[in-house]
Amino acid sequence: MYVVILAGGSGTRFWPLSRKTRPKQLISVLDGPTMLQRTVERILPLQPKRVLVVTNRLQAAETEQQLARYRSLVPVDVIAEPVGRNTAPAVGLAAAIIAAHDPEGIMAVLPADHYIRDDQGLCRVLANAAQTARNGWLVTLGIVPTAPETGYGYLEADTSLRGDGPFPVSRFVEKPDHATALSYLESGRFFWNSGMFVWRADTILAEIGRHMPELAERLDTLDFSGDVWELSDLDGQIAGIYGAIGGQSIDYGVMERSDRVQMWPADIGWSDLGSWSALPEVLEMDDNGAVAVNSLAHLAIDSSGCIVSGNGGVVATIGVDNLVVVSTGDAVLVCPRERAQEVRQVVEELERRKMTQYL
Repeated sequence: MYVVILAGGSGTRFWPLSRKTRPKQLISVLDGPTMLQRTVERILPLQPKRVLVVTNRLQAAETEQQLARYRSLVPVDVIAEPVGRNTAPAVGLAAAIIAAHDPEGIMAVLPADHYIRDDQGLCRVLANAAQTARNGWLVTLGIVPTAPETGYGYLEADTSLRGDGPFPVSRFVEKPDHATALSYLESGRFFWNSGMFVWRADTILAEIGRHMPELAERLDTLDFSGDVWELSDLDGQIAGIYGAIGGQSIDYGVMERSDRVQMWPADIGWSDLGSWSALPEVLEMDDNGAVAVNSLAHLAIDSSGCIVSGNGGVVATIGVDNLVVVSTGDAVLVCPRERAQEVRQVVEELERRKMTQYL
């Protein structure tokens, strides 16, 4: 198995801790290793043939530095996209590189910035998915829902005729309202769309050719006349490809259109950690219902339900409830927990004011 990690996101909803050159996947949101490092560590038991990390030029140097410790355990390649084009070009590029060396190679595609409580469970599901993918299926991991979540996309699977999986995917659906999400949960047929996939390199390239012919045509121009794993030799070709294509997600570009999609359910304690307000889902709260990270201590006086990140220092809250308080060396964020998704508006305002040193 080859593991492809998508690590080019900007992570704006974790500002001010997350910045353009050090976004969510390159920082320690939960203390300890960064999100990218955690992603690599959890797949090492699968003994992958190679790990390919797709990032962007701004983050490439830091990505290389963070991955250096793993190169004695597994071959690691960093692919720096010249410009962001969403996930379909990133997946297609990684598949083309793998296929040039191993056309039927199984590739698992994982986001770099998700939280997973049960690492062993993930490895078991990926191993099951790999068996399905060998037969030419596009396999997605569907997260077993635990609540009527309105912040995630869903997929519907036909669970009626099989045991534990895989299940044929009937359709993908966008983020629902609460009533719709509740009906999804009660039906037992709907799963959260995790953005994790397993397929053969040649299978996904064929499906890209079928559903995204313009991207496929550009990927076909890649010349691997040298050592296929000397990826720096491809920089000029990649720049040309990315300059000629538009952006598209692999979900919309292929998965929602293909008739070759199967799903393995995954009950692995998953969260996409989409904003500061997601931390109580994955970390233990104290007696005041608060969560503190990157802090020496949180002193909660007549306060409850706060989420704090203290830049290694002490954070004190007095007489406030359900706030997000984040301090870094040069910026402070304070907002109600229910408005944490709006932090990206701060980033947009900083861009408008050309205060780039805080981005």
